[in-house]
Amino acid sequence: MSGKQSEEKLIHKGIRPTAARILILQKLSELTSPVSLFQLEAELVTLDKSTISRSLAVLLEHHAIHAFEDGSGSMKYEICKSESDECPIANRHIHFYCESCHKTECIETIKIPVIRLPEGYRMNAVNYIVKGICPACNKHRTE
Repeated sequence: MSGKQSEEKLIHKGIRPTAARILILQKLSELTSPVSLFQLEAELVTLDKSTISRSLAVLLEHHAIHAFEDGSGSMKYEICKSESDECPIANRHIHFYCESCHKTECIETIKIPVIRLPEGYRMNAVNYIVKGICPACNKHRTE
């Protein structure tokens, strides 16, 4: 996603397109897997941790990105690919956390199952993490 496309997405989501938000959204769109605040800070050396953290909070509030805890002890962030104002849970995918290399991957071919909660409950988010050994680490174990 280019800087211009990032700016347009921010405007579409009702977010004021600051330089930091554009850079963060652009970087998240380039990455192939969800990242932590620490990883994002390493990728965006021109931005400090507090600027990144505040920007992530705004992006989350407006559903431009998703956040989830993958069992590693830190939140992971990824870009929301939905064009609507909200991202329906039925459009979201599961994540795989490798207990060997500690990487989190998107499994976009498997959607999060939609569940019906009892009356009176309201769902805001679902975190669906599968933990195990990724194909690369599994290959090294069998050699």
